[in-house]
Amino acid sequence: MLWHEALRGGDELVAAEVALHSASATLALDGYDCDVERLRDRDFDDPAVSGVLRVTEALPGLAPMWPVSPRYVLAKLHTLATKEIPAAMAAAVVHGELLAVRPFPVANNVVARAAARLALASKGLDPKLLITVDAGHLERAPEYVGAQRAWSTGTPDGVRSWLKHYGKALTAGAGETLQICTELVKDAGEASA
Repeated sequence: MLWHEALRGGDELVAAEVALHSASATLALDGYDCDVERLRDRDFDDPAVSGVLRVTEALPGLAPMWPVSPRYVLAKLHTLATKEIPAAMAAAVVHGELLAVRPFPVANNVVARAAARLALASKGLDPKLLITVDAGHLERAPEYVGAQRAWSTGTPDGVRSWLKHYGKALTAGAGETLQICTELVKDAGEASA
């Protein structure tokens, strides 16, 4: 293959075509029907398809980084794949995946919660990191633990359970932030009186 005449003048055309075929195959493996011609023509509106194309197009630039910093590359790939996911869902996926994979010897839960908060900030839902999502998880602690386990199964019910929990924790966290704001205004009013 490496000696084929199509590769003698450079491999850019072959690489572009291989990227389209690879993206189409990846999508098919995940149950999407998006052939090479539709990808070439950008004839789709599904965010998952866009994510696969972003990942495929980024691979050549990420290849040299893989041996040096595989965790960074994995995080970058995940960001590219989920770029168009709504902020709350992206944060839930980041959190859930880090808990399921447990990539570090210690503090996986701490890192997962912090990474999820960064996902909320970076996607504009909580740009100033003001929602006390962790307090929302704490308020629903048994559900948090159970939903984590459910997510790790990878089943549709498990994923649904985790996403549902995350939405409730986010809502509860926003409620706690609202309480904090109310108390601060009240305390400021009392101090000035």
